[in-house]
Amino acid sequence: MISERTAAPPRKKVLSPRERFVPLALSGVSVVIFFGFFGWLVTSAEAWPRIQSQFFSLEAMGAAFPKVAQGFLINMGVWAVSLVAIALWALILAVFRSLRGPWFAPLRVFTVVYIDIFRGLPALLLVLLFGFGIPALRIPGLPTTSLFWGGVAMVLSYSAYATEVYRSGMDAVHDGQWAAAKALGLNQAQTLGFAIIPQALRNVLPALLNLAVALQKDVALLSVIGVRDAVREAQIYTSRTFNYSSLVVAAFLFLIATIPMARLTDYVAKKDRERRLQRTA
Repeated sequence: MISERTAAPPRKKVLSPRERFVPLALSGVSVVIFFGFFGWLVTSAEAWPRIQSQFFSLEAMGAAFPKVAQGFLINMGVWAVSLVAIALWALILAVFRSLRGPWFAPLRVFTVVYIDIFRGLPALLLVLLFGFGIPALRIPGLPTTSLFWGGVAMVLSYSAYATEVYRSGMDAVHDGQWAAAKALGLNQAQTLGFAIIPQALRNVLPALLNLAVALQKDVALLSVIGVRDAVREAQIYTSRTFNYSSLVVAAFLFLIATIPMARLTDYVAKKDRERRLQRTA
């Protein structure tokens, strides 16, 4: 009998050129037909010339682009900083909830209450409350900018979701890992750090990347508290010129950022599925 250690990994099916390219060609044709029909339907409408000048004016797009792009850099800066803060804070909360024993009950209860509150409140409401409320308190030593507290609101909201993602990954690790670590004399912190968390991160990486994609879009919520991000700059241009092409510029910039991240998420998810299949083969 061949042991699992020496078993050969399953062979990948070699596709013929026809099997590779015919589905791709059919997919491309179907996409062209769908969007071509949609484009024809829109451009053949009676009001299309007026809509085109209001939403797709190249002159207005060029005039609005510098300010909108400058605001988009703020969006990406908030996204990058918030992403790191969410990853670390959510991991800490997940560890709190995974600790075993009666002495750690206060940490587990705190984490459950935190998740229930910040996962239950809409991110927009949190941005409004923190962006306007905290600076109005004028607490000495605390920042008073809406940008800072809007970012804090996003971190608090998304970390509640990320904590549950981390916890699901930890729960997916077999209980035998805890028993094996205990037999080796490892304490809870060592068991989590060397055995549980590394395996959990591999299990939940695709889900975490999906949260990162969602966060890329939701940082635009900071525009409602006056942060001059891409959306706010586009709105300022619209209010000055009564032309909405600047909003299309902002939408295009967000698509440039989110689509590559979405494709990366799909790639990581595909590799994760292959890894699991090889492990169970």
